Amino acid sequence: MNKLIKAFLTCTIIFLAGCNLFPEKSKKPVIYLYPEKTTEVDVKVNLDGTFTTTYPKYNDGWKVVAEPDGTLHALDNKDSYYCLFWEGVVNYTPDFSTGFVVEGFKTEVFLEEVLTKLGLNDRERNEFIIYWLPYMQENAYNLISFQNENYTGHAELDISPKPDTVIRVMMAWKPLQESTTIQPQQLDSVERKGFTVVEWGGTEYK
Repeated sequence: MNKLIKAFLTCTIIFLAGCNLFPEKSKKPVIYLYPEKTTEVDVKVNLDGTFTTTYPKYNDGWKVVAEPDGTLHALDNKDSYYCLFWEGVVNYTPDFSTGFVVEGFKTEVFLEEVLTKLGLNDRERNEFIIYWLPYMQENAYNLISFQNENYTGHAELDISPKPDTVIRVMMAWKPLQESTTIQPQQLDSVERKGFTVVEWGGTEYK
């Protein structure tokens, strides 16, 4: 290969690798609605990115009737759901300036404790762990950081009527072969009051 062409291709690859042209995919964000009484609710996700999957189908938002126990009913048919689901490519880079380094076999216990503190109930916590644990438990270590405004600013929730409590748990993580030192992340407990909305999801960063 001509040396000039080879040098050009090498520089191009380096340039593209530094441009974040491959945004992270947020996997399985699910949204639960718990109004204090049966309520018609309009939910929109203002996504800085692209949806790849939604269920039920996202038609410029979701319009549902929500029950206090979390059961959701579609307005245009008799279908019922327990959550709203989406996946998508989001234009953000996970922040690992603070977080936790957890041995793979200790991931289950770690998630149980942290998700409880963050305000997830038994069902939400169980579903989170059932989904993510198979990807994490066999790794030597997992670097885990829960994203705040870094994520929510790129996937804003617009809900009407406005909820009293919103809990959003977006876990960014990546497998490690060896342990590393990181500043511990400070996590605040959340008390559920009134009309409560819960969302959880994750991003594996590679």
